[in-house]
Order: sequence, then C-alpha cells, then structure tokens
Amino acid sequence: MVRRCFTNISRNGIVIFPCEKAVWYNLPQIRADIAAGLVKSGMTQSGAAGKLGVTPAAVSQYLHKKRGRQTEKTEEYLAEIETAVKKICAGACSNEIRAIMCRCCQIISRNDEEGGIVCQEKL
Repeated sequence: MVRRCFTNISRNGIVIFPCEKAVWYNLPQIRADIAAGLVKSGMTQSGAAGKLGVTPAAVSQYLHKKRGRQTEKTEEYLAEIETAVKKICAGACSNEIRAIMCRCCQIISRNDEEGGIVCQEKL
C-alpha cells in the first residue's frame, strides 16, 4: 500500500488536511451522486437514505443540489458512481462499496482545481 498525503492551505492561511477535505467536500458529493442514481433506478428516497445511512431529508437535499458540492464529473468518476449504484441495488457488502467510494474520492481529489492530488492510496 502506497500512501502520500499532502495538506492544502486555504486562501486565508488555514491548513486543511486531506481527511477534512474528504469529509466536508468529497463525501457529500459522492453521496449526492449515488443517491441520485439510486432514486433514478427506482428506489425511493427513504430506501436510498437507508442504504446510504443518511436521513430522507438529506437525500432530498442531495437531489435538489442543496447539499454536496457539484463539481465537474469525469467519465471515470461517473463510471464508479454507476458501479456503486448497481452494487448497492444488488445488495453488495459494505467493503465493496467502501472501496468504490474511496476510488471516487481519489478521482475527485486528483481532479480538484484547488490543489491537485490530496491523497493517493493504492487499494
């Protein structure tokens, strides 16, 4: 396993650690995109909320783009989201979904306009 993590410094000089950035920005975006995919596949908002471990209100906010930043999405990222949606609908184990979410986070970080790669970890 190779892991190289870098910190970013915000415009006001505050150090932002990779995990903070993932929790505050990347994970909400990933959850929003997965929630949208689950609902589009026919799952109810309550069902999607249960699968993602969030409230139905959170799913509603994701769908209305009130939660989860919306950045440009690469084909690679969208393919991972589609894979996650299919696996969740098929009842995949949490380790499979975790690995996909980690790859999504890495893709977002790699393409982040505010500082490039935040964290590289080979899974």
